[in-house]
Amino acid sequence: MSPDDHQTSTSGSGDEIAIGADHGGFALKQKLAAYLAEKGYPVKDCGTHSGEAVDYPDFARAVARAVAGGGSRWGIVIDGAGIGSCMAANKVPGIRAALCYDISSARNSREHNHANVMTLGAGLIGESLARQIVDAWLGTEWGGGRHARRVEKIERGA
Repeated sequence: MSPDDHQTSTSGSGDEIAIGADHGGFALKQKLAAYLAEKGYPVKDCGTHSGEAVDYPDFARAVARAVAGGGSRWGIVIDGAGIGSCMAANKVPGIRAALCYDISSARNSREHNHANVMTLGAGLIGESLARQIVDAWLGTEWGGGRHARRVEKIERGA
């Protein structure tokens, strides 16, 4: 089943968060999606919808496209280590995906790099730390200023 076969949303814009995972991140995705909804965020579930083996690039791309297309403000992708999904998401023009593994990397990716997609490794962090990382990431504003020149270079592919 492709990620485009089951996409649900409670909204189409504003603070919507697109979330997706492969089989290794499925359980954590379910927990984080519920957590985000409890906090009042509209959540677009880009799949997967079971623990059956799937390919993470499909779901990383679905989340990245939701963000790049403007339907979702942010994206979160979860796989076993977070690395492959980060690579796949960054192939979508307009996406600045960052692997976040602690609170500092979450804050830095938003403030310095204007990240709009975060990837997490379900095999490396637990649910409690994942919630803290998500909260830090969503709560950190883009710093602009001296960082803007560098982000422009990322966007240009320089």
